[in-house]
Amino acid sequence: MARNMIQTMGAGLALGGLLLVAGCTSSPSSDTTATSSGATTVWATSGTDAVLKSSATRWNATHPDGKIDVQIFENDPYKSKLRTAVSAGQGPAVFSGWGGGGLKTYVDAKEVSSLQSAFDATPELRDRIFPSVLAGGTIDGKIYGTPYNGVQPVVIYLNKDVFKKAGVQVPATWDDLLTAVGQLKAAGVAPFSIGGASKWPYLMWIAYLTDRIGGPEVFQKIVAGDKGAWLDPAVVEANTKIQELVKAGGFVDGFSSLDANQGAAEALVYTGKAAMQLQGAWAYSGTYLTGAPDFVKNASLGWTTFPTVKGGVGDPTDVTGNLSAFFSVSQGASDAAKANASDWLLHGVFDDTYVDELMATGAVPPISGLDDKIAASSAADWNSFVYKTAQAAGNFQLSWDQALDANQAEALLTNLEKVFLLQSTPQEFSDAMNTVAQAG
Repeated sequence: MARNMIQTMGAGLALGGLLLVAGCTSSPSSDTTATSSGATTVWATSGTDAVLKSSATRWNATHPDGKIDVQIFENDPYKSKLRTAVSAGQGPAVFSGWGGGGLKTYVDAKEVSSLQSAFDATPELRDRIFPSVLAGGTIDGKIYGTPYNGVQPVVIYLNKDVFKKAGVQVPATWDDLLTAVGQLKAAGVAPFSIGGASKWPYLMWIAYLTDRIGGPEVFQKIVAGDKGAWLDPAVVEANTKIQELVKAGGFVDGFSSLDANQGAAEALVYTGKAAMQLQGAWAYSGTYLTGAPDFVKNASLGWTTFPTVKGGVGDPTDVTGNLSAFFSVSQGASDAAKANASDWLLHGVFDDTYVDELMATGAVPPISGLDDKIAASSAADWNSFVYKTAQAAGNFQLSWDQALDANQAEALLTNLEKVFLLQSTPQEFSDAMNTVAQAG
């Protein structure tokens, strides 16, 4: 997804210990990896720029013999740049990623160090991180990535003024949602806004519906490469319900031409032309708060979790979205680089100042015990909702395009668009994805 990836001292101490232990597995012959002119390089994507650089600056001021060099990259070109650098042995000591299939690629290539023994030695850290988030950095039962920024679950945003005027109740079930669609259309308002031109917003619908219908095991089998996993009835039914919603006029006219990256979909909600939007938590501060601050401050913006589906076996607390960004340690990084990185994380990352600065950006750390800080934050209602939603999640599914390998992710976007545009049946979607999976 082309979207922005936006803990206390105790957590920072443990995280520093994690990387220090990881340093024991490094290759001493790879000193060029992750160092440049004596600096320990950390690569991260945009979204937490100021917080990371501020932390590095504080650390560097008290460590004249070492330097943490935080380099920030835009999301879209980052993957290929990182892949090329790591493959050439010129990657950073520490790099950010999104877990899931991307992280597994590096694990399979033996390019990142396992942090499992460090986590086993520090159960207090493991127990503080939301289990559903830590799972995103876990591959084949071992931990290879540690979260460092905020959780971003996908939620339903809604215009409360539109709901009140149309006499519509916030939907708790899929049947409620379809009823609301009819009421909103009768009131002359588009039920849902969506940036279809960008394709990735479609993923949120199939992810939630598949989970609500069949539980997280359905997609877990797809990620694991189980034969015929894409043919699971839950996937077919999920796409059937998507087309049911499309045919009912559930989306704004011309939704396939709306660019999700320009804020057009959110604008339709805060101007009252659409009643709802299924979108990630990043849209709150990234678009709603900046594009319509009065709309947010006047409490006209509401939010809720995705509805349940009658007969479905999925846990209604399950969510999809961006778990967090994760830091991983290069297998080939030098001992010196790892020592610097470990000390920075020990003294500079996730201490009280880091947490405060991170939360000031609107991010919500996936760490237990921050209830008082959340309650005292400037957007307490919103932050509490995100915090509790992520903390209570029975399963936090990483966005499908990030969880899958590149070939399946590209095919997924192409074939799912056809489902939304009614150019392909639900069964044809599953057949096409099954063919791609088998070829891979």
